[in-house]
Amino acid sequence: MTMMNEIKFENGMEGSKEENAFEPRRGLRYAPVEVPSGVRGRLSIIGALIDKAEAAIIMEDADFGFGCGGCARTNELIPYIVSQQGIPFVKVVYPHDLESAKEMVKRIKDFLTGLEVQ
Repeated sequence: MTMMNEIKFENGMEGSKEENAFEPRRGLRYAPVEVPSGVRGRLSIIGALIDKAEAAIIMEDADFGFGCGGCARTNELIPYIVSQQGIPFVKVVYPHDLESAKEMVKRIKDFLTGLEVQ
């Protein structure tokens, strides 16, 4: 499951609540009222996905336009929330050349191979 596959226009509009991954209220439990609205908005989406996650791949040092997590504070909170939930994860560095891309793919493959399927 990727964020873009789960958060679609029709996901929030069609089907029953049980079928929808996009339930913003579920994700808001990770964001207290005091945090900026941009962080709350992102956590409302990402938090709902974290609740369903069995594992996570966290990209570090990505280009500015990579993904939809444009808020630095949100990006700092996500690994913390994932680890607090006990979700297995691997952190990989965004590749900037062929060798680092190969290393990233190898780390992800090793991580996925080592996961226990439930």
